[in-house]
Amino acid sequence: MLPFKGILYNPAKIADSADVTTPPYDVISSEEQVAFHERHPNNIIRLILGLATPADTAKDNPHTRSAAFYRQWVAEDVLRQDDQPALYLKAITYPHGQATITRYGLIARVGIEAFEKRIILPHEKTFSKVRSERLDLLKATHCNYCPIFSLYPDEGNLLRTLEAAVDKSRADVDFTDENGHHHQLWRILDPAIQAQVTHAMQDKRLFIADGHHRYETALNFKKHLEATDPAFNDRHPANYVMMYLCSMSDPGLIILPAHRLVRGLPPEEIQRALERARTWFDISDYPYTAENRKTVEQQFWNDLASGAEGHVIGVYAHGTPVFHILTLKTGVMAELFGAELDAALQELDVTILTRLIFMNILEFDQARLDDASRFGYASTGDKALAAIDSGAFDAAFILNPTRIEQVQKVAQKGLVMPRKSTYFYPKVRSGLVMNSLVDES
Repeated sequence: MLPFKGILYNPAKIADSADVTTPPYDVISSEEQVAFHERHPNNIIRLILGLATPADTAKDNPHTRSAAFYRQWVAEDVLRQDDQPALYLKAITYPHGQATITRYGLIARVGIEAFEKRIILPHEKTFSKVRSERLDLLKATHCNYCPIFSLYPDEGNLLRTLEAAVDKSRADVDFTDENGHHHQLWRILDPAIQAQVTHAMQDKRLFIADGHHRYETALNFKKHLEATDPAFNDRHPANYVMMYLCSMSDPGLIILPAHRLVRGLPPEEIQRALERARTWFDISDYPYTAENRKTVEQQFWNDLASGAEGHVIGVYAHGTPVFHILTLKTGVMAELFGAELDAALQELDVTILTRLIFMNILEFDQARLDDASRFGYASTGDKALAAIDSGAFDAAFILNPTRIEQVQKVAQKGLVMPRKSTYFYPKVRSGLVMNSLVDES
């Protein structure tokens, strides 16, 4: 892990960072994409998720336009690179339930390592199409616009050292976003503190929380340069990737569920699947009318939450006025998958959903599971149900959140969860700090 000369928005040009920063590209809806474009001409959306047009070509497309905007903003001093290397401490303060919580993260350059080395560990599978698209963007821009969200074990309480380093000092970036979340960013420039922090981090194993596609893209970009750039060497900045490092002990670290939304599932197919599922699940039905929906829905949510330790999955289909809760019968996963799945994976609700419901009961093949256009994700129950009621998706599969100790256990064993098994909340904001991958030596 190293400090680096970050590229930040120039406060003399951008008065409010809320106008130019966004959530990560992969949680931005098409409506939000347009809204961020309209919010400010220098919004980071033009770099991370530019709008496509019917006239796009190989030489003029969202990726090439991203590179052009980036160069233009640097030339106009809208974006400015720091003069000296820094570590960047980020804080986000946000409401959760009845409390107000603050989470810290350290933004730094981290050396890229193959997963086989067991230094940086994934916990989820990725979509091949997304990896390809992100690689095209990186080839065009040679810049990390968004940090990868990673976790580290914090036995020595490094978090306290970082907090002390900026205690009572004024944040270099300070704003409140469209969700009411308060963001602060400090540069840590003291070489002694930088050395202390990098030394404390050098032997730590990192767990990728969010940004698996971007990390695999960084690996592939490094391989691309090794194969195409004769000047590439072990000092090239593409040997590193920008990460946001969060302590596993941070009380502000929250995991929300990643409810599955599925297209291409007609009602009759769902009903057949529910009948088949009775072999392995106990099923409770929650029929409702327009008059009592709110009451029934609240009971549905209460029963899902109370069954979190017992492997329960909610199902809701478009045009069917009934919620379902599927409760896994004892010993099913070990009986069906004990020979091929580690116990740490068998106990995950997302594995039960993917292997037993999607693959066995609904008979999704791997091509269908890998088709990102068929799936959506929602981190809140309200959004999941609304997506079904609107007809945007055909069915929602409602999950309780994966626990941090489950993530750690799976990653330590060298295993991977199904895609989108976790939703770490809040997401790390894009556009606060950027990392150039251009070799300027």
